[in-house]
Amino acid sequence: MPNAKTPADLTITPRDARFGRGQARYRRWWLNDDPVATAFYNALSVTFPKGEGFFIDSVRQYRDDAPERLKREINAFIKQEVIHTREHVAFNRHVTDQGYDVSRLEKRVDDELALTKGRPPIANLAATMCLEHFTAIIAHELVANPRHLAGGDADAAAMWRWHAIEEIEHKGVAYDTWLLATRDWTRFRRWWVKSLVMLITTRKFFQGRTQGMLDLLAQDGLTGAGVKWRLFRYAFGRPGMARKVLGAWLSFFLPGFHPWNHDDRALIAKVDSDYEAARLAIA
Repeated sequence: MPNAKTPADLTITPRDARFGRGQARYRRWWLNDDPVATAFYNALSVTFPKGEGFFIDSVRQYRDDAPERLKREINAFIKQEVIHTREHVAFNRHVTDQGYDVSRLEKRVDDELALTKGRPPIANLAATMCLEHFTAIIAHELVANPRHLAGGDADAAAMWRWHAIEEIEHKGVAYDTWLLATRDWTRFRRWWVKSLVMLITTRKFFQGRTQGMLDLLAQDGLTGAGVKWRLFRYAFGRPGMARKVLGAWLSFFLPGFHPWNHDDRALIAKVDSDYEAARLAIA
C-alpha cells in the first residue's frame, strides 16, 4: 500500500466497558450544568449508532483483499465500533429519559445515510475515512485537554474518554483501507478525491451537528441569536473544540498525510489503565 505509516507495534484492543447502568443516572445537563456543552455531546452521540454501522460496512467491503495485518486491524476496528454503538445506544437512552425528543436528529442521520445508497463502495469508504479523521482529532483533544469534560457526570465523562482512546487507537484503519483500495490510482487523483470528499463531509458534518444542537437547546427553551452566539463561543472560544482541532483538520490536505504522522499513543496510555479489566483478547 502506498504511504502506509501505521506504527508496526500498534495494537488495536477492543475494551468491553459498560457505562451508565444500574443506579448511574445522568443529569439533564450532565456536563458542568451547561446546556450548551451538554447539547454538543448529546447531538454527537445521537449520530453514532447508525454512523458507526456505516463505518463498519464501508471498511468491511475491503477486508477480504487486505493483507493479513490490515485484516486483523479491520476486525479489531469492527469489534470496537460494535461496542461503541452499544454504549451510545445506552447513553442516548439517558438523553431521551431526560425528556429530549431526538427523532428529528435521527431522521437527519437517516437522510444523510440515504445519500450513500447505491453509491460505489469506494465513495462510502472515502466518506468513512474523512469522518474517522474527524472522530480521531476530536478524540485527541478530549483526552489531551481535560477541560472539555470537567464537571461532567462521572460515568458519562468516562464513557467519552473510553471512546476517545479507541478512536485514537484505530485512527489509521479506514485510511489504510483507502490506500489499499486506491493503490492503482495516481497520487494526485487520490489527493484530489479525498480532499473533495473531506470538504463535502465537513460541510455536512457542521450543518448536521449544529442543527442537532439547536434542536436540543430549543427543547430547553433556549432559542434565538444569543443561543447561537453561545454555541459559537463554546465551539470556537472556550473550551473551543472546533478551534483546537482546526490545525489537525487542515493537515489532512497536506501531501504525504497519514493519521499516524502524529503518534499520540501516549494519550491512550493516560486513560487505558482505567479499562484494563475490560480488554478483550485479540483474535
